[in-house]
Amino acid sequence: MTNISFEEAFSPRHSPHPLPGRGAASGPRPAPSPFPGPARCSQRQERGAGSGTAAGGGAGSAMSFLIDSAIMVTSQVLFFGFGWLFFMRKLFKDYEVRQYVVQVIFSVTFAFSCTMFELIIFEILGVLNSSSRYFHWKLNLCVILLILVFMVPFYIGYFVVSNIRLLHRQKLLFACVLWLTFMYFFWKLGDPFPILSPKHGILSIEQLISRVGVIGVTLMALLSGFGAVNCPYTYMSYFLRNVTDADILALERRLLQTMDMIVSKKKRIAVAHRTMFQRGEVHNKPTGFWGMIKSVTTSVAGSENLSLIQQEVDALEELSRQLFLETADLHATKERIEYSKTFQGKYFNFLGYFFSIYCVWKIFMATINIVFDRVGKTDPVTRGIEITVNYLGIQFDVKFWSQHISFILVGIIIVTSIRGLLITLTKFFYAISSSKSSNVIVLLLAQIMGMYFVSSVLLIRMSMPLEYRTIITEVLGELQFNFYHRWFDVIFLVSALSSILFLYLAHKQAPEKHMAL
Repeated sequence: MTNISFEEAFSPRHSPHPLPGRGAASGPRPAPSPFPGPARCSQRQERGAGSGTAAGGGAGSAMSFLIDSAIMVTSQVLFFGFGWLFFMRKLFKDYEVRQYVVQVIFSVTFAFSCTMFELIIFEILGVLNSSSRYFHWKLNLCVILLILVFMVPFYIGYFVVSNIRLLHRQKLLFACVLWLTFMYFFWKLGDPFPILSPKHGILSIEQLISRVGVIGVTLMALLSGFGAVNCPYTYMSYFLRNVTDADILALERRLLQTMDMIVSKKKRIAVAHRTMFQRGEVHNKPTGFWGMIKSVTTSVAGSENLSLIQQEVDALEELSRQLFLETADLHATKERIEYSKTFQGKYFNFLGYFFSIYCVWKIFMATINIVFDRVGKTDPVTRGIEITVNYLGIQFDVKFWSQHISFILVGIIIVTSIRGLLITLTKFFYAISSSKSSNVIVLLLAQIMGMYFVSSVLLIRMSMPLEYRTIITEVLGELQFNFYHRWFDVIFLVSALSSILFLYLAHKQAPEKHMAL
């Protein structure tokens, strides 16, 4: 008799064996006999042994599922702790933690976002049972979508309303109004994009993940386009200006002269105020009509002179700020020139050339994909190995090595994505946060982080071999994956070309500004 395991009973889509009685060939059955003979007894013994084996297999599968769940829960607790420490040590080290619910939401979002990448690694390595991975994929996606679509937007509206005194009494009501407004625009976002199959209902998980994917892919493409251009511009010594010590000394001398002029003019203003004050105290107030006219004309003339001097001081202070920033920029450029002469600097200079080639190749491929409406079917690693092997004409196990290299590539992409996003979030938080807006900013960062990681799963699927994409495709549903890759190419191309234009103008303007100063 066919044994049915726990996974086969509860995960029919992963069951390679059909159940008996539903089209499965269970073998020839013995002819029915009206008398209890040896055949009937042996049949009962086989049936009892088969049911015992099935029960044992079910118990073993249940135990395996519990062990897999314990592994996932442990990793999520570790990710939660890391997110909590990052929140305390990086984001809020200079601010008072006003709401612990903000810290919990940020840490939970970080934990479930990292868990998705962990499941990708487990899928490649074959860690955990396939049915366990499928269950935790579904659970993880449901929780992260619940956080991104319902919880975080509501609390953002709640804390925004809490900072407005007029709405303080009915902040819960206005928070619900803001959340409903967000849901309306969030739902309307999917109308102009062909992101769903007509089969999906309005309450399906694909409705949520498709819209989250559009926002996240747009954000990823913008950051990737700017990073692909800014990285070689930052690392390569070719783009460094030639700065000497004489240039720095001349600019510092100009800055000191400007500061001296500001001090002297402020002294004149202070002396004039003191003189006018003393005249008002020592001399009696003028009497008569002509005395009043004389005092008015004199004070008007004096105030006009002081206002002109104050305008000159304001202009000089603005010039001093520009000179100070230019001086700091020259010092930083000088340090970069000295750093580029070291071994580590030469290494990063080489990386800059590599990334410049990558940037040109990425822009070229994005243009080709957009013009010819093309989406790759094979992951880049396998395709690159096949081209190299065919060109060199050597014997090489493409499938074996492509799996290992793809695993390394996916790991690098995951680590660099998490690290780069955390660095960007930290800089962004320090730039715009304050004591009143810090909670709202952290929730916005959690929203961006969750959408970024969900869209990373959508795009990283293409970097995996075909045999590892199956479970991700099943979990995410029948989404239009080709649309997301084309949309990424379009936004990436726009972002990269805009970044090239911006950096070109900034690089060209810097020497002209230096010569003018």
